[in-house]
Amino acid sequence: MKRLHIHVNVEDLDRSMAFYETLFGAPPSVVKGDYAKWMLDDPRVNFAISARSREAGLNHLGVQTDTREELDELAARLKAAGARTQDQEATTCCYARSDKSWVSDPSGLRWETFFTFGEATTYGEDEPAAPAVCCPPKAEKASACC
Repeated sequence: MKRLHIHVNVEDLDRSMAFYETLFGAPPSVVKGDYAKWMLDDPRVNFAISARSREAGLNHLGVQTDTREELDELAARLKAAGARTQDQEATTCCYARSDKSWVSDPSGLRWETFFTFGEATTYGEDEPAAPAVCCPPKAEKASACC
């Protein structure tokens, strides 16, 4: 089974945690000094917020899989349709160990398909470079003819 993932950059982690705890009716399942995550079953979503010196707003969307096989199926489907993916194996991001396949939609919105298989003690690999490692920069929009 798959779970929708939403990651939002916030200006004030404490205020945002209080808001989302009220909205979801549950406390976050993971809290770090710069990050919080809710693993909800209703709605079935992995919702994360972080305060890491980025502009507030949507960071990226994603689909979290329960197995590596589900991730491989999603990545293969995207590649078969001609999408350019950025694959990562055994990467550390958002205090977790995961295999990932990143892709951008036609408007440049980043999507992360991933399988998480462990926890991590840091936000990401190579800590000040972690934002680039964890969440690849926004892809350039493909120019299209009208």
